[in-house]
Amino acid sequence: MAAVKDLIISEDNGNLSFGDHTLSSKAKKEDFPHGGDLYKVKTYNEITRLERNGIFVYESVPGTSVNNFFETGDGVSFDAEGNDDAQITLGLAEETEYEVFVNNESVGKMKTNLGGKLSVSVELSGGQVHVEVKKA
Repeated sequence: MAAVKDLIISEDNGNLSFGDHTLSSKAKKEDFPHGGDLYKVKTYNEITRLERNGIFVYESVPGTSVNNFFETGDGVSFDAEGNDDAQITLGLAEETEYEVFVNNESVGKMKTNLGGKLSVSVELSGGQVHVEVKKA
């Protein structure tokens, strides 16, 4: 897996890939059409942020490169890569309990806040992880 050089792309399987954790300065791409929605990504080595139709979807600090980002009504899954461990925040359903899996192992159940945000820390250290979040 590597940084997404076009900042955001639609994969052949219908998933999104976005972000470039290797950039030293901010880059963004707006109005990217995918699945009937418009996406905006802002990314560099300190932060990666994705919005759909102006609504928060994903943020990581520091920045990450994300492949195979796939959302359903029950959650989200993706592969993240970065140079350092990251705090990832996802925009999900409000006040809903989710089970979080990192590399196919459950790290526990978490409940989103009133804004629907859920945060998870992942150990990257120059590697990648698979994250899956499912309604409990």
